[in-house]
Amino acid sequence: MLQLLADLARWLTGPAQWQGSGGIAVRLLEHLEYSLLATLAGAVLALPLGLFIGHTRRFAFLAINLAGFGRALPTVGLVTLVFLAGGLSMWPVYVALIALAVPVIVTNTYAGMTAVDPDVTDAARGVGMTGPQVLFKVELPLALPLVMTGLRLAMIQVVSTATIAAYVSFGGLGRYIFDGLAQRDLVQVLGGAVLVAVVAVLLDLAMAGLQRSLFRNRPADAR
Repeated sequence: MLQLLADLARWLTGPAQWQGSGGIAVRLLEHLEYSLLATLAGAVLALPLGLFIGHTRRFAFLAINLAGFGRALPTVGLVTLVFLAGGLSMWPVYVALIALAVPVIVTNTYAGMTAVDPDVTDAARGVGMTGPQVLFKVELPLALPLVMTGLRLAMIQVVSTATIAAYVSFGGLGRYIFDGLAQRDLVQVLGGAVLVAVVAVLLDLAMAGLQRSLFRNRPADAR
């Protein structure tokens, strides 16, 4: 065990491991590119849907079913299916990652909107606010902490799952895991897994810090 940890430390810190097109630096940038683009695309699709469901209180079953769908989604199977249908391109990976991000963002956005006190929205309408004004000036600001939590959870799930890009011969940190398994190189497999875990933890801490800084001065009952 100690020898394995020593070999892992040498693999992670060796200068040669950080250089070239297959080095950790390049693989890390690829991994972040896949993850950030998929999360951004998921947010663009999911936020309007979650806001609509939460504001109108219609189609709540959709938000609930999406949550179950997100937990049951066979990501690798979806990537393989879309890859076989679409050929050699990155879009099957993005389809799978976006499909993973959307349910989390929708359900958290919906939960944040439904957590807003109805008396507050009734008062806003009572002073003459229109539906869009109530949504963007009252409901969304109050729901924003839970919306941010949904984005944070989606980001971490996507980062952790973006290793599947290597499953269909693309890059990212998953390249070390799949190549290591093919070569029976346990150190490389562990190195890839450690790198993915570290990236996920650092992004989680960064987004948690951003969330705290954004809502630091909010009153307790608005959180």
